[in-house]
Amino acid sequence: MNPCITLEEVEKIYLTTRREKVYALAPVSLEVGVGEFVSVVGPSGCGKSTLLKILGGLLPRSSGKVSIMGTPIEGPRGDVGIVFQDPVLLGWRTVLQNTLLPAEILRLDRRASEARARDLIKLVGLDGFEDKYPMELSGGMRQRNAIIRALIHDPAVLLMDEPFGALDAMTREQMNLELQRIWLESRKTVFFITHSIPEAVFLADRVVVMTARPGRIREVIPVGLPRPRSMATMGDPKFVEYNQRIRRLLYSEGSLD
Repeated sequence: MNPCITLEEVEKIYLTTRREKVYALAPVSLEVGVGEFVSVVGPSGCGKSTLLKILGGLLPRSSGKVSIMGTPIEGPRGDVGIVFQDPVLLGWRTVLQNTLLPAEILRLDRRASEARARDLIKLVGLDGFEDKYPMELSGGMRQRNAIIRALIHDPAVLLMDEPFGALDAMTREQMNLELQRIWLESRKTVFFITHSIPEAVFLADRVVVMTARPGRIREVIPVGLPRPRSMATMGDPKFVEYNQRIRRLLYSEGSLD
């Protein structure tokens, strides 16, 4: 496996206002291959989002090493795209304008970026909505806009922190299919945080199961289900077996999202 993301004994300790130490992440080591889709599940408060923010350069680690394509992460960088649960679209900007925001910040070529933005808008089925504002879109459409905004500058890595957690069940299933399709076409390296076990299994090449705080990697489970996956995949006995295996690991921790 050619590694894209490398975590070596990464640890995070927070200090309270009373200078007390709170151990969020115990030493975590993991490699994610180029073009691999990895999902992360774990008990509430186990440090999943903390780990993602460290990867995104949004939060400093306390110790250990973390790199993308062999380059240490010391802060936000242009080869990483991030999608959060809240799309955080700018209300006064259209779909096209929101999509182009990172390209403007990075001062990329305007004409090339707009052409790419229009291709991405078509890819996620938002063509015809280029001039619509966030308030005119459904929740799923806003999240699609957030995903392509994170892809506009062609990052090597896409970090996703429970991006579909606020959506209703039917829209969430549709977004899982949509994300799989985008990933199959783009082959970006994806690090995906979720509290849904079925979602983790459906999307991932491997599922990382974390322990309760301080978060450690309890087990990494390869998902041997053929792609592309459909809603029918969820009725596959192997799919059910993966879900049950992960659920047993999480319940043995005494807590489950």
